[in-house]
Amino acid sequence: MPEIKKVLVANRGVPAVRVMLTCRDRKIPTTAVYSTPDRLAHHVFMADSAIHIGEAPPVESYLNGEKMIEAAIKSGCNAIHPGWGFLAENPDFAQMVIDAGLIWIGPPPKIIRLMGDKIQAKKIAQKANVPTIPGITDVRDTATVKKWMQEENVTFPIMIKAAAGGGGKGMVKVEREEQLELAFNQARSEAKKAFGDDTILVEKYIEKGRHIEVQVVGDQHGNIVHLFERECTIQRRNQKIIEEAPSPTLDDNLRQEICFTALRLMREINYTSAGTVEFIFDSNAKKYYFLEVNTRLQVEHGITELITGLDIVGIMLDIAMDKKLPFKQPDIHPNRWALEVRLNAEDPKTFSPSFGTITRLEIPHGPGVRISTGVYEGADIPPYYDSLFMLLMSAGADREDAIRVMDRALGRGLRVEGIKTLAPLLLSIIRHPLFIKGEFSTRFIEEHMNELISMFREKTSEDEALKVARYVAEISALGPQVWM
Repeated sequence: MPEIKKVLVANRGVPAVRVMLTCRDRKIPTTAVYSTPDRLAHHVFMADSAIHIGEAPPVESYLNGEKMIEAAIKSGCNAIHPGWGFLAENPDFAQMVIDAGLIWIGPPPKIIRLMGDKIQAKKIAQKANVPTIPGITDVRDTATVKKWMQEENVTFPIMIKAAAGGGGKGMVKVEREEQLELAFNQARSEAKKAFGDDTILVEKYIEKGRHIEVQVVGDQHGNIVHLFERECTIQRRNQKIIEEAPSPTLDDNLRQEICFTALRLMREINYTSAGTVEFIFDSNAKKYYFLEVNTRLQVEHGITELITGLDIVGIMLDIAMDKKLPFKQPDIHPNRWALEVRLNAEDPKTFSPSFGTITRLEIPHGPGVRISTGVYEGADIPPYYDSLFMLLMSAGADREDAIRVMDRALGRGLRVEGIKTLAPLLLSIIRHPLFIKGEFSTRFIEEHMNELISMFREKTSEDEALKVARYVAEISALGPQVWM
């Protein structure tokens, strides 16, 4: 059995710190990699050693596979974990790691390649008898789209997507025929720019859709289990910002069905390591359709860990060392409810990025709270990378309980100054009556944005200082007050 002696974490920020924590538990030393603006970043201090890999632009640093492998060899690592984002789903990088004689902590490169192509993935799903959204692949012009809509009796809205896409890039929703030409060209140019590939697919858009995904882990001995589902419906710009496990949408029968459907698909491709099967759920029709497979650790894996008590990064390390899964499907009993919110350095009203130095940071504590952070007080948020700097998770005996804990953590426990964050928006969402009732779709934020903003309670330390100044002024001008 190969043994992992030292791990190079090919990432930065939240994912890098997350992987390093499990390595610490296992007494496995780690190496951090950093770009010039990240030289004082949290993940650099966390690791046992750190190597500079280039300048700020990701192509020169965090997306440069050769530099990652050089750094691993130079620092005496024999394994690489990619976290999520950057090179995590790059099959060429995974192959480079293996070719360099290092252990790749993730699924095999051929599976990453297969599932990274949305058109191929959809064909495999159909072969495994997994329901897929009505659509057409490899579309070259809008005439083909119109012909398909006519023949299959598909009505607007439709979704135009980059075949090689992910993270909401290269996706355009089309409401009416006159928008088709423009939307088609926009999706193609976005796809070309983001992925270097302008292959397009078109699908029926599911109105009032909900986003449900199933966490799967498989070893190299043919054992594969699901760790139940997560609901990731609350999104902005096709990117998730609130996730929960289990899903409030599903009853037990649907839950069993969707989880075993995900397993059937992953068995079909002999999946190993941790991965997620994503579905879109049509609440009106009570039907679910396959979306994609994420061949990596996901941002929201922490809530699955909270409800199952498992360490998914630890499981990935064991699988990479060729160990068998220590549990079978009947051993997995989720017994809590968990929520996660993504704290991005963004203006909560406009979603425009907010960069700078975190001048004050108070992190929530107390029962039922789990924090996954990539920063510290005094750290810089550079403008070159994803704006996620912290994940805040809460757990409780049931959904109401988990929401209550999240309300305390966001509303009373968290304080971030120096940059703007999504915290006021996240708090408004979890306090919204429809969210509390579990009635929402992927368009929840668009539909309720003004109302959510009107619920913001904006208090900063400047407000507090002004309040103190007013009291001081009152006393000096008017002498002792009644309230004293």
